[in-house]
Amino acid sequence: MSLPTITLLGRPGCHLCDEARAVLQRLRSERPFVLEEVDIEADDELLRAHLERIPVVVLDGHELYHFHVDEGDLRERLAGRVSVE
Repeated sequence: MSLPTITLLGRPGCHLCDEARAVLQRLRSERPFVLEEVDIEADDELLRAHLERIPVVVLDGHELYHFHVDEGDLRERLAGRVSVE
C-alpha cells in the first residue's frame, strides 16, 4: 500500500504557509505520508488560481483546506476514518 500524498501550495514569505507546514510536519511524525511543496509563484496559472487563498492543502489530489489546516480532521483522514472526498 502506498503512502498518502499531501501537497502544500504556497509561496515564500507566507506566514500561514509556514504554520501549515509546521502542522503537516507534526502530523507526519505520527502518520507517514509523502509531503510535496509547490511554490505557486513558479507557475502563473497556480498563482492566479490560489494567490488569495494560500496555503492550500491537497490530499491525494483533493483540495481540503485553505488558509489553515484542520489538524484533527487531517489526522482522522490519515488514519483512514474519514473519506478524502
